[in-house]
Amino acid sequence: MIPVAEARARILSAFSALPAETVPLPAGLGRILAEPVAARLTQPPLDVSAMDGWAVRAADVASVPATLRRIGEVPAGGRFEGTVGPGQCVRIFTGAPLPDGADAVVLQEDTDAEGERVTVREGVAAGRHMRKAGLDFRAGDVLLQPGRRLTARDIGIAASTNHPWLHVRRRPRVAVLATGDEIVLPGEALGPSQIVSSNSHALAALIRSCGGEPVDLGIARDNAESLAALAAGGRGADLIVTTGGASVGEHDLIRSVLGERGLALDFWTIAMRPGKPLMFGRLGDTPLLGLPGNPVSTMVCGWLFLRPVLWALQGAAAPENRVAATLGRDLPANDRREDYLRARIERTGSGYVATPFPAQDSSMLSLLAAADGLVVRPPHAPVASRGDMVEAVLFGDGI
Repeated sequence: MIPVAEARARILSAFSALPAETVPLPAGLGRILAEPVAARLTQPPLDVSAMDGWAVRAADVASVPATLRRIGEVPAGGRFEGTVGPGQCVRIFTGAPLPDGADAVVLQEDTDAEGERVTVREGVAAGRHMRKAGLDFRAGDVLLQPGRRLTARDIGIAASTNHPWLHVRRRPRVAVLATGDEIVLPGEALGPSQIVSSNSHALAALIRSCGGEPVDLGIARDNAESLAALAAGGRGADLIVTTGGASVGEHDLIRSVLGERGLALDFWTIAMRPGKPLMFGRLGDTPLLGLPGNPVSTMVCGWLFLRPVLWALQGAAAPENRVAATLGRDLPANDRREDYLRARIERTGSGYVATPFPAQDSSMLSLLAAADGLVVRPPHAPVASRGDMVEAVLFGDGI
């Protein structure tokens, strides 16, 4: 068995960022940016008013009340072609460019207007109630960096900088293959010794949440012909993920059957719980990640190993979401395997409190659904008491 950190490093070393593709701006949400987004224009392009009111020379309203003469009007999107001289003002609206000669805006509620006469009751300093050209950004400013997962806010800034298209990493295509005579799809008739398969659906959801495109290869039965035929459907994918069939039982066929068809193993079994029977290798030109069959083991290993691969294929590092937490209950000493305990994790005024569930059987998917994250127990960790500090992993990204 190899340590978790070594397994993770060896897996990640096999992957590099996929090529970029160009997508329309609205399709960029959730994608990983491949090239910088630099402003193609200056915003605002000119000095503009931040309020509805009157464009004035601050010197003319240094002493109030002051009476000015209205010489024009400028709406948003318009422009006043003249120049504001001493004792003059221009009616202006939010977003309109400041006329030449004016250096401030008086709020409309601080004035009394009658015909061309405008009485200012509250003076303003130069620069008041206006936005200078380039206040937001200037042409050439790089506002979004490669490796960023684009949010709604990012789509907004890209649009405002005049980018109708974005260069993003191609979505990873991940072929998912479940194995076992004992599993059937949701909604199918159950035999007396069968269970409903959840792994393929959960992994597909995790893949989508991390920006990938899952390809469901179906369920391979416990015979060489079925496994070989369905695994062949993964050719051309960026990664094949299998669940089950990776242990030491005589019906666990992944290594033997696919080994005869070119599977080159990097490693098999890691020192962790849940998830010991995890394998990684290459089936021809396609990397293959073999996850355990127990549902909790599948998802914990998916979080620890598949998730960072999906991010790496898109040219970014997966957010770690690891925090220091206060232990909410006593724990016994650990053995040589690194433990990942499903836990309730609450954020309090003084930090996080993580309370592992008393039961941790790897078949209990209900506890994974109820958990907020995992408490990490290093190999050979001593007895831990309530109140001790531990490392915790907070769930996110769809898990």
